[in-house]
Amino acid sequence: MSNETGGATAATNFAKYIDHTLLTPQATKADISKLCQEAIENNFYAVCVNPSFVRQAVKELSSSKVAVATVIGFPLGANLTDIKIAETQRAISEGAEEIDMVINVGALKSGDVDFVTEEIKAVVKAAKENPVKVIIECDLLSDDEKVIATECCVKAGAAMVKTSTGFVKDGKGATVADIELIKKALAGAKLGIKASAGIRDLAKAKSLVDAGATRLGTSAGVEILKGAEPAKAAY
Repeated sequence: MSNETGGATAATNFAKYIDHTLLTPQATKADISKLCQEAIENNFYAVCVNPSFVRQAVKELSSSKVAVATVIGFPLGANLTDIKIAETQRAISEGAEEIDMVINVGALKSGDVDFVTEEIKAVVKAAKENPVKVIIECDLLSDDEKVIATECCVKAGAAMVKTSTGFVKDGKGATVADIELIKKALAGAKLGIKASAGIRDLAKAKSLVDAGATRLGTSAGVEILKGAEPAKAAY
């Protein structure tokens, strides 16, 4: 950043891109309260929490403009479709406004493209008018498979293609190359792109947005806006 004022302004502008995220298994109610308060204070677009915390997040954010997102079939994507549908319906009934679902990666890699498409479509239907962001888990896919997964999202009526869960061991997380590939694969379709996992500083956030990301999933949103890098990655 070239100067303090310019840097602060650039960082603040990224607040609207950020889904302030806490999906660790050890997260407590107090941690979720802190997440929600930070989201309000920093004007983040949304918080993203596990399904068991949707009701709490909705309550704590009720007087704010911050949206509540939750994850479905997380983190493996290997749940039965009926379970993903039920998870989605329950989350929406408890006030979730956005759904981040994980595809069945094994089905995609097996070449069962119709299954993947129909499962996404089923979750989109269960979510009603609420946006569905589809996690294709780029770290586990070849470039050709990333393109196919993106095409499934388009055919199924999803709102966004999302890069990663952040739970793949030694995964790269969101990369500029993947954002550019997904954007090209969308071929002008009006879907957003959510970059997630490994976004720890403003420079990385800016590079992903410049490449075409329309949303950023990160646990380091506060640090990004301050222009500081956290000591340890949480998501």
